[in-house]
Amino acid sequence: MRHTKLVKAVAVVVVLFAVSIVASFSAKATPPSNIAFTPVGRATVPEFDVKRKDKVADFEIRLEAPQAIDIVTQIVTFQPGGYSGWHTHPGPVYFTVKTGTLTVYEGDDPTCTAMSFPAGTGAVEAGSSSHLHFVRNETNSVAEAVVTYMVPVGTTQAQLRSDRGNPGNCSF
Repeated sequence: MRHTKLVKAVAVVVVLFAVSIVASFSAKATPPSNIAFTPVGRATVPEFDVKRKDKVADFEIRLEAPQAIDIVTQIVTFQPGGYSGWHTHPGPVYFTVKTGTLTVYEGDDPTCTAMSFPAGTGAVEAGSSSHLHFVRNETNSVAEAVVTYMVPVGTTQAQLRSDRGNPGNCSF
């Protein structure tokens, strides 16, 4: 009887400890707010090595994947005031702002400089567990971005982004 009470007490302590760790982790993450993700397409492509150079157009690009990868495209819709939360991606990301204006902040920028991306502009992100960034719609209109991820085969929709804690360089 005494042994059973001790086991129950230890079990309660272990559960409370686990809950406190999960709560602590959850409290540090900054999940998105007022945005929606609409999948457009997904394809697994075999390994590739593409180099394109055009001297007349002064254009050069090189892409290489020594193994198969998944290419996933989705529309991310930001309501006015909507934001992504601080997050990372498991691979390179190409984004194009389709409508509206989005503002991007980098986690390693001590000055928290806003980078504005109006419709028709975009960027390429390196995509790594250390490239921390935050995207938000600071306007009164809906903004949409077409986002294409190049990720390891089998990456789920939920794994296209990983919520991270606020790095503390911005006041929000």
